[in-house]
Amino acid sequence: MNQIANELSTEKVSKLLLKQSIPAAIGILVMSINMIVDTIFVGQWIGVLAIAAITVVLPIGFLISSIGMAIGIGGSSVISLALGADNVEKAKKVFGNQFSLTTLSSIFLVTICLLFEEHVLKLFGANGNILAPAIPYFRIIIIGAPFLAFAMMGNPIIRALGKPTYAMIALILPAIANILLDIVFIKIFDWGMFGAGLATSIAYAVCGLFILGFLLSKKSNLKIGISYLKLEKSIVSEISSLGSITLVRQGTVSILTIILNYSLFKYGNESSVAVFGIINRLMMFIFFPVFGIVQGFLPIAGYNYGANLYGRVKEVLYTANKYGTIICVFIFLAVYFFNYEMTSVFTNDANLLNQTPNAILTTLLATPFIAFQLVGASYFQAVGKAKPALVLTLLRQSIFLIPFLIVLPMFFGLEGIWFSFPIADLLATIVTYIYVRKEIQKLSLTSSHHSDL
Repeated sequence: MNQIANELSTEKVSKLLLKQSIPAAIGILVMSINMIVDTIFVGQWIGVLAIAAITVVLPIGFLISSIGMAIGIGGSSVISLALGADNVEKAKKVFGNQFSLTTLSSIFLVTICLLFEEHVLKLFGANGNILAPAIPYFRIIIIGAPFLAFAMMGNPIIRALGKPTYAMIALILPAIANILLDIVFIKIFDWGMFGAGLATSIAYAVCGLFILGFLLSKKSNLKIGISYLKLEKSIVSEISSLGSITLVRQGTVSILTIILNYSLFKYGNESSVAVFGIINRLMMFIFFPVFGIVQGFLPIAGYNYGANLYGRVKEVLYTANKYGTIICVFIFLAVYFFNYEMTSVFTNDANLLNQTPNAILTTLLATPFIAFQLVGASYFQAVGKAKPALVLTLLRQSIFLIPFLIVLPMFFGLEGIWFSFPIADLLATIVTYIYVRKEIQKLSLTSSHHSDL
């Protein structure tokens, strides 16, 4: 623990951020390649409806895993603050409660999904011809979702413990497994959508079991016994306060998915759902370095805030925004010049090749400003300020985007759907800037007060 404390509190911020961010970014890259390859395989080997089916089903699986993600990110923020205050016993209790909460909640949600299978699929947009290929994929994905929930719970904890390389490996292993199994199950065995789902579920299991194995081993520095698994109201409340931010965000994503898939089908058809499926996978891939910076930023900001090192908190906030914005500018240029080539990787369908490039460019018009919004919202979560973190998280995907998705298509059809994204991004960035500017002023005053003492 002393070595971790020394690194997080004394090492040069830019070097530390890179050290934390690069493994996280590589892990996210491999995970996104995993998702992209999955979509490429079903798009090239099964068809357009297969892409639409994956677009509908995966958000349901991720809704279940988001419980684990919420518990993981909320708990890891508490763990970072506890370690910053040198309270190792509390960190262990938090981890034990995270384990119990993830187990109970994921089992409950999987049961609900299996009991009401067709209703759930239709709710998330399995309309028209999409339902038939979605059913076999859904059944097997849902069974693997609890493993993904444990993976999402454990990965932020590993980073909070100062072990970013292990967090990276945890994401690389399932990606490799999924790619290899996709080739075997879809191409060689010709198992279609069931094969695609089985490959993904096994990959989830590989990831979840690796992370749990690490956290329960001596390497994690969080050795716990059965007594730590007993839920404690105060700890659950603290985890929930911060984790609810992630849960609400992911829950909002689910609501967004329902509205989006409904609008895409209404103002377009099954192909329009597939178009967004390609855009969504592409966004997961191209933004991997920005997401890596955000993940690397969280434990550094949380630890130094807990240790009252406010000057370092400001420095890492500035550095993360600078690096993230530079990367986003390059991402936008790549999208501007190569949107057709990006589309052709996923499909050779003439209709999709005609629709998708322009939709990609329109959807990502506000890319240069996205880093500031992501880092800003994450900052408040990292330092344990749940209310502003929740507000900033909801801005883009709820307060701004959902109303635009409902209203703009009434006047502009499919184009209205695509333009909703950059408009929401710009408005969310403006509000985030206002929040962060006020917070920096507070940190400056608090830092000078500590210096006077």
